[in-house]
Amino acid sequence: MSRQVLQVFEQYQKSRTQFVQTVAELASRPQNIETLQNAGVMSLLRPLLLDIVPTIQQTAALALGRLANYNDDLAEAVVRGDILPQLVYSLAEQNRFYKKAAAFVLRAVAKHSPQLAQSVVDCGALDALVICLEEFDPGVKESAAWALGYIARHNAELAQAVVDAGAVPLLVLCIQEPEMSLKRIAASALSDICKHSPELAQTVVDAGAIAHLAQMILNPDAKLKRQVFSALSQIAKHSVDLAEMVVEAEIFPAVLTCLKDPDEYVKKNVATLIREIAKHTPELAQLIVNAGGVAAVVDYVGESKGNVRLPGIMMLGYVAAHSENLAMAVIVSKGVVQLAIALSEEHEDHIQAAAAWALGQIGRHTPEHAKAVAVANVLPKLLQCYLRADVSEDLQTKSKKALKNILQKCVHLPALEPLLHDAPPNILKHVVGQFSKVLPHDSKARRLFVTSGGLKKIQEIKAEPGSALAEYINTINNCYPEEIVKYYSPGYSDALLERVEQYAPKV
Repeated sequence: MSRQVLQVFEQYQKSRTQFVQTVAELASRPQNIETLQNAGVMSLLRPLLLDIVPTIQQTAALALGRLANYNDDLAEAVVRGDILPQLVYSLAEQNRFYKKAAAFVLRAVAKHSPQLAQSVVDCGALDALVICLEEFDPGVKESAAWALGYIARHNAELAQAVVDAGAVPLLVLCIQEPEMSLKRIAASALSDICKHSPELAQTVVDAGAIAHLAQMILNPDAKLKRQVFSALSQIAKHSVDLAEMVVEAEIFPAVLTCLKDPDEYVKKNVATLIREIAKHTPELAQLIVNAGGVAAVVDYVGESKGNVRLPGIMMLGYVAAHSENLAMAVIVSKGVVQLAIALSEEHEDHIQAAAAWALGQIGRHTPEHAKAVAVANVLPKLLQCYLRADVSEDLQTKSKKALKNILQKCVHLPALEPLLHDAPPNILKHVVGQFSKVLPHDSKARRLFVTSGGLKKIQEIKAEPGSALAEYINTINNCYPEEIVKYYSPGYSDALLERVEQYAPKV
């Protein structure tokens, strides 16, 4: 009889094991999720988390994690099913395999929304996860770090809760561990904490993170470098002090070599880091210039496409905005040419808007700067962006501002000439204004203005009497003999023909 009883229990255990393994396997394929959900899989898995057999507990947790990871509805079902408190309790009690599976469920729930992440916090998960960061097993540390990062990424309040639980010093220890995947996840979690505010970034800095991150910028592992550069840029973006601390870790010029990295995400994150440092002060921008950073970023903009190009474009704009000398450094490094190409090549409005803004920052300083931008045939392209029928508000605003910035300084008339024929009144005023500045003092320019059709075009413009535009036209007309102005005025040829018809020859 006892043998029969044992067989029943063995069969029961075998069935539970088979069930939970099959569910975990099915849950790894998206096409099965809805069917599993409709079959009430959550309520069947929950008691298996408390099973006396450890492998059944672990596999049940893995299955729940896969389900919760799929979408927020299933993650909410995990919360409603009161499964989280059981997982948190088990994190402290069970073996390393279970701990990894439980941390995976917490991460899978937290990732979807701030509300779901808050549910994970509310059930006391943070303290349990932080304790897991002190485990001997690197896999447990990694799972815990991953869950903490997913909680922290949503907003400053959740990130602060992670900090208050004591996670930061332990995450900084994790980036020093030999296991590559643990380093990556810990750096990613630190980045997720830093991004929200200067105060949170300062907490990470105070734990000594910068020095350890800076040591890894030339690590051969691309996935690690992605996270390292992301974390450093999330620190540097907040303030001058934080950016200076990153620079003081002697990341230049070594960091510039990573702009040529084969991994696109590494390159983009490096360009973002350089942008975040350059934007703060002329001194930080100059430091980057001195290290060869502008030339390296210009090459990067030339070699990249789409959103990967964007941080490089922005960095050149920030550098140029600081001063005449820094804008000239961008010009000398052939930055205008690459920005002009980006403006023409890119199809996304937000990337074109960034290129337009950067060109405006270069051209606004002096006539020399404006000429460097104008001769790259940028003005007609900017005008085209501004006038496009389907243009976004951002691109329209930035291209208009860039045009005005450049036009206010541009006295290179050949580059301005095409705008006389195409520009709408609000831009035309600035174009004509520049001609009225140059023509009175330059006889060669006056001659060219006539032969190119500029003077004729000026006579066709209908300006409000007494307006600035009317004043500019007056100034230009006063540069020429009255009969020349008359000759190019609308209707003059008709008037001449009429006089020919009316003329009575003396025979």
